[in-house]
Parts: sequence; structure tokens; C-alpha cells
Amino acid sequence: MPERPGPARASLDRLFELTEVLGALMQRGMADRGLTLARAGVLWALFHDGPMTQRALAAARGVTPRNVTGLLDALQEEGLVAREAHPTDRRATLVSLTPKGREFTAGLRGGRDELAALLFADLPPERLDTFAATLVLAIERLKDVDPTAHA
Repeated sequence: MPERPGPARASLDRLFELTEVLGALMQRGMADRGLTLARAGVLWALFHDGPMTQRALAAARGVTPRNVTGLLDALQEEGLVAREAHPTDRRATLVSLTPKGREFTAGLRGGRDELAALLFADLPPERLDTFAATLVLAIERLKDVDPTAHA
């Protein structure tokens, strides 16, 4: 007879299930918009953190500068990002969202906000706060297990 899972193991099983369901949903949503998760991550970083050098963007995404160059080539071709000479460092290239890129990324944010409302709108704030705090703790502990992990 199989051993009954303890609360910690059962919770981890639910997290695995959540990552599978959420990951599939995200991949479909990105594919519907002609994006990969890697390209979406670049757009999201620029949306939240503003213009940055290619090197800083590569570091923020946890990829090599060569990898970020390929991502930016595709995003620039679609008119979503622009690259220009850095104003104070002639060796660096500054990357920013174009107006089309800002509008596109704002649309992604709107979709995220709609999903959040669908999932959590009827939860009492204190329950949602506890859930969020638990997720933060789990993420911190996972990063301790794998320091190369990034969000």
C-alpha cells in the first residue's frame, strides 16, 4: 500500500501541477501572440525596468549576451524594441521598447491582470496575502537550492 503523502509533499505536488498548467497556458498565450517565452521575458524586463544595455538585459534574463542578441534581432524586426548607441558609453548598446512594444506589452499585462482577477478576485485579502507570502518563501528557498535560478 502506498504511503500517504505528508502536507509538504502534497503541497509540492500541487506546485508541480500548477507549474504545468500555468506553463501550458502561458505558452499557448505567447504562441497566439507570435512570441516565445524567452522573447516575452525580454519585453517584460524592458517594460518593468526601462531601457538598459544589452549586457544588463542578458544578466537580468540569465542568458548569454549572444543569446540576447538573437532575441533582440527578432523583436527589433517585429518593431517591438529599438537599439541605439548608449549616450555615455560608446561600447554599449541601449535597448528600449518602441511605442508598438509598449502597447504590445501593456496588452500582455492586461491579460495577466484579467487572469489574476479570474483566479483570485473572490478570495479574502488575508488569505491571498498568506498565499503570496508562502509563494515568496518557496521561491526564496528554491533559489537557495539553485542559486543560478532567476525570476
